[in-house]
Amino acid sequence: MTAPSAPSVPSAPAAAPVPVRAGSPELLRSVFRQHAAGVAVITAVDGVRPVGFTATSLNSVSADPPLLSFSIGTGSSSWPAIAASDHLGVHILAEEQHELAGLFARSGADRFGDRTGWRPGPEGVPVLDGVLAWLVCRVVARVPAGEHRVVIAEAVAGHSLGDGRTEGRPLLYHQGRFNALRD
Repeated sequence: MTAPSAPSVPSAPAAAPVPVRAGSPELLRSVFRQHAAGVAVITAVDGVRPVGFTATSLNSVSADPPLLSFSIGTGSSSWPAIAASDHLGVHILAEEQHELAGLFARSGADRFGDRTGWRPGPEGVPVLDGVLAWLVCRVVARVPAGEHRVVIAEAVAGHSLGDGRTEGRPLLYHQGRFNALRD
């Protein structure tokens, strides 16, 4: 008696060989240009002066406790304030806020000038006006990662428009440009 044969699975057509590149900064940049990321602005206080920068590296880490992470280069003008701050602000930008994202991404810009609506929030952290959502977070760790630091922070206060399903649409970063969602 012979065992029943397994059903045949059609084989995929042979694909052309794909060139493989060695890991490098250029390869990583090329790959992450394909990855759409949400756009956030991180703020802190440097003595009495507000500072901030645009980040696309924001991640949710844990719901309980409510932790998030982002990365920042140690050569960034905002790094000294982030390195010294106990608390910082995290702002989720709306799709129409590409100019604000560009302002906070530009080196040497007057980020908290007349064009930027903001106010001191909990713990004295600068809170931007008109964003989809914001959090004030307590820094719990700064982890070395090459020429960057991964900052892990716990949300202690904040505000979000609506229920997260009905209000506003987020700004995205893809292929080196700020973009909006498409339906």
